[in-house]
Amino acid sequence: MIRVLLADDEAMIRSALAALLRLEEDIEVVAECADGAEALETAIRLQPDVCLLDLEMPHLDGVEVAARLHRTVATRCIVVTRHARPGVLRRALASGVVGFLPKSRGAGEVADVIRRVVAGARYVDPEVAADALSAERSPLTDRELDVLRAGRRGETTGHIARTLSLAPGTVRNHVSAILAKLGLDTRQQAVFLAEERGWL
Repeated sequence: MIRVLLADDEAMIRSALAALLRLEEDIEVVAECADGAEALETAIRLQPDVCLLDLEMPHLDGVEVAARLHRTVATRCIVVTRHARPGVLRRALASGVVGFLPKSRGAGEVADVIRRVVAGARYVDPEVAADALSAERSPLTDRELDVLRAGRRGETTGHIARTLSLAPGTVRNHVSAILAKLGLDTRQQAVFLAEERGWL
């Protein structure tokens, strides 16, 4: 029996998918979580075979949960998203995610992907993969993207510095470099552009 944890902050989607997956003879849904922090804590405690994680959740997003689980337990993580941006796919794969698919897929397809990743395979939705291959590469370094990611909700320079274990002056230098490269005036404009282009 494949033990699955579901995490999605939209209760109706979460409960509907759980009900459909429970119809599969070889899948047992062992937990349903409403946010990333709950998913992380529950997955560490239950150690399911697969975590099916929504990308956009409160507290921690699906990729952040997968990255932390990758360092602590053997659970295999699949990220599902309504907005499959190429940059997010790259970040997900770098974080140890083994499956990536849009929410538009049916429960039967999701079940098949769960079986594939449990068998040791990786799965990336073909449409998402094609978009990622044709996408514009970010001109920003990984560290510059980290700075934008840490400040995407308007966090202060000091908060970003503490989050990334950098000096505040180093954060300011990274922000200056980002704005120069993108030809923008504010950090929030840079965050918006990076999200639109799929770099974050």
